[in-house]
Amino acid sequence: MSADPSTPSPDVPGIPPEAPAGRPPAVLQVLPALVTGGVERGTVEIAQALVKAGWRAVVTSSGGAMVREIERAGGTHVTLPLKTKSPFGIRRNIRHLAALIERENIDLVHARSRAPAWSAYFAAKRTGRPFMTTFHNVYGGRGRLKRWYNSIMARGLRVIAISDFVGRAATKTYGVEQDRLRVIPRGVDLSRFDPEMVHPSRLVQLAREWQLKDGLPVVMLPGRVTRWKGHVDLLHAAQRLPHRDFQVVFVGDHEQKPAFRDELIKLVKSLGLQGHVQLVGDCRDMAAAFMLADVVVSASSEPEGFGRIAVEAQAMGRPVVATDHGGSRETVLPGVTGWLVPPGDRGALSKAIGEALALTPEARAQMAAKARALMIHNFDTRLMCAATLAVYTEILFPDHQPESVTAPALEGALG
Repeated sequence: MSADPSTPSPDVPGIPPEAPAGRPPAVLQVLPALVTGGVERGTVEIAQALVKAGWRAVVTSSGGAMVREIERAGGTHVTLPLKTKSPFGIRRNIRHLAALIERENIDLVHARSRAPAWSAYFAAKRTGRPFMTTFHNVYGGRGRLKRWYNSIMARGLRVIAISDFVGRAATKTYGVEQDRLRVIPRGVDLSRFDPEMVHPSRLVQLAREWQLKDGLPVVMLPGRVTRWKGHVDLLHAAQRLPHRDFQVVFVGDHEQKPAFRDELIKLVKSLGLQGHVQLVGDCRDMAAAFMLADVVVSASSEPEGFGRIAVEAQAMGRPVVATDHGGSRETVLPGVTGWLVPPGDRGALSKAIGEALALTPEARAQMAAKARALMIHNFDTRLMCAATLAVYTEILFPDHQPESVTAPALEGALG
C-alpha cells in the first residue's frame, strides 16, 4: 500500500513576509557528528526542508559520511570538533561557533546534543542570537552533576521533544514549561520507505549478500549491536520457539562492541541456534532489508525516545514486536499494527514472534495496510519538517501566524 495521492501534502512553510529583504533566514544546526543514527537523519531532513522552503541551512559537526547529504541538498556544512566533552574543548568551540554565527549571518541556533549544546548556548548568547534545542531522549541522570550537564537541553527559547514520552520527561525532570515545549514526532521518509518502490533485484542482491536460506522466515532486529538493544533477549526468545523454521538476522554495526559481539556468538552456540542466526553488519538499503523480514523486533531494555526502527518497518508493511515502554507506545498499535511486550520478558517476546510468524497471508496483508496508513497519517517526515520550520518561524517572526501542523490521533488514521 503506497501513499494515497489524495492525502494533503504537509508542505513546509516558506519565508514569511516579515523576513528582512535581501537574504533568506539562516538556521544553524549543531550536533557531534554526521555518521549515522536518528539525530543525524533528522538533521539532514530539516536541512533539506529549509533549502526547499527558501531558507539557508547551515550544519556544524565533526563530520562524517552524511555530510554529503547536507551538501547535495544545498546546505552548508562546517567541520568543528564538536564531539568533545572536555571543558577546554567546549570553551574553545564557543569561540569557533560565535565566529561561525557572525560569518554566516546565522539567525537561529538549534542544538541537538548535550556536549555541543553547551558551546552553542554560550556562542548564541555572545552573538545575541536565539537558541533552541531538541530532546532526542529522556537524558536521565541520577547524580546532581549529570542532571546539571543534561539541563543545557532545557535552556532553549523553544524545546522540541521527539515524542510525548520525551516531552513528559523534559517537563518533569528539567522543568521545561508547556509554553516552551513543542512535541514533534520523528518522521519516516515515505518515498524511500515504500514497498512499491523496492525493485525485486534489490531483495535478491541483499539476500545473496546475507546468504539467507530460501523459504525460512526472517526474524530481524535492526540496530547497533549493544547490550541494551535486546539482542540477548531475542536469542533466548528464539530458543523458546517450538520449531527451528526461522532465521534471526541482526542488522547493524557490530564492530564497536567486539566483546559483546563475541558474547552473542557464544550464546548462539549454547542455545543450540547455530545456523539460525546471522550478524550482517550495517546495511545501506534498509527499505529492502525490511522487505526481507517476516517480523521486525525492537527489544530494547531501556525506553527508546522514539523508536525509528518500528516506524520504518511499519512503513514497509512489516509486523513489529516492540517492548512496551518509551516511544514505541506511541507508534505501535497492539493487535492492529504489531505487538507490545514487557521489556525483558522473553516468554512474551517469543509468544509474540510466534504469532507474527503464524499470520495468514490475508491477516498479514491487513496488518501491513493498517501499519502503512498509520505512518502516512502520523509520521510522515514532511509533517516533522513542517512543524519544525513552524517553530523556527515562531521564534524569528513572532508576528507571523502560520497554519498549525498537527497529526490526527493514532486511531483516526485507521478510520
